[in-house]
Amino acid sequence: MGKCGEMPAAKDLAGAVTPPPALRVAVVHDWLTLCAGGERVLEQILNIWPEADLFSVVDFLSDEDRRQLRGKHATTTFIQRLPWARRRYRAYLPLMPLAIEQLDLDRYDLVISSSHAVAKGVITGPDQLHVSYVHSPMRYAWDLQHQYLAEAGLTRGIRSALARLVLHYMRIWDLRSSNGVDHFVANSNFIARRIRKVYRREAEVVHPPVNIDRFSLRSDKEDFYFTASRMVPYKRIPLIVEAFTHMPERRLVVIGEGPEFERARAAAGPNVRLLGYQGNEVLVDHMQRARAFVFAAEEDFGIAPVEAQACGTPVIAYGKGGALETVVGDGEHRTGLFFGEQTVDAIRDAVERFEALSTPPTPAACRHNAERFGCTLFRRRFSQLVDSAWQAHCARVA
Repeated sequence: MGKCGEMPAAKDLAGAVTPPPALRVAVVHDWLTLCAGGERVLEQILNIWPEADLFSVVDFLSDEDRRQLRGKHATTTFIQRLPWARRRYRAYLPLMPLAIEQLDLDRYDLVISSSHAVAKGVITGPDQLHVSYVHSPMRYAWDLQHQYLAEAGLTRGIRSALARLVLHYMRIWDLRSSNGVDHFVANSNFIARRIRKVYRREAEVVHPPVNIDRFSLRSDKEDFYFTASRMVPYKRIPLIVEAFTHMPERRLVVIGEGPEFERARAAAGPNVRLLGYQGNEVLVDHMQRARAFVFAAEEDFGIAPVEAQACGTPVIAYGKGGALETVVGDGEHRTGLFFGEQTVDAIRDAVERFEALSTPPTPAACRHNAERFGCTLFRRRFSQLVDSAWQAHCARVA
């Protein structure tokens, strides 16, 4: 990709487009506090455009996490300097639209936002190209508003009214700011449908990168089921635990901690082991040895099921959201199966159906499916998509 009128860029050995230094690139991320799924996408974007400047509402990354982002420090907003911002930055959500609009990106040719909240709301001009990689439109402001209010205990009273007023304002701003995006990219077909519903815009799909190389295939499975997650309400870990407690002949191992840990422990029978937080080595070891990985969340994409398949481990998943795109539920190359409701009975039924399969998923099929989501493929697909958008932009402004 080159500046308008310049020669096209060369491609690296992985097929990714390498922009010339003359192209000025800004990458905007919502907030930088830890390295999770969105930051894995950001890491690969910065690997494509290593000379890009980084922007964010706040940047409180640890030195260890920052190394994954090529050591870059973000240019931040005034929220970075507000009291308690390090721990309570989310409390400043009502100020974030104003904050993100104050970032001065005038000198950049290409702006790439990595957005699940406000990053796509940066202001750009008619000669700039803004490509937004959307992890999701603001979930808590749109179709999941009532779920989030219930989980936060904000269903009635003055605090509930204030929260609803703020979310109403956020929806208005979110829709308006979508007009400043030239090209939307979604992390799944599920999110592309959400973008169409909320913004009335089409989005191309580039699935997020999963570091497949972290995991090696293991074919000799042991007689236990496994799940791992941060224990927040929408992950439904206590539900999985309760389902296995009602199946005393099946063993379940759980790794993770969070607000729902005590609920999970209260629901656990003697056949369920809760290990709390564990390091990567222990997590991967269990994922490799497990008979199947159980996943009960409705995720926009869901990296954990892909990681399990990279280990050769089949997935038993809730059949909604991104899991439908990452798990093959039937046919010769099946890698798992689905259940239709987030209930104890549905999970129990799915486990029994899995046990009864005449031809269970093979570790090789699981690994092959996971390889569709590798980092190299992400960089190739995303850079090619941005290159195409840049050429179309150059034709328009010529």
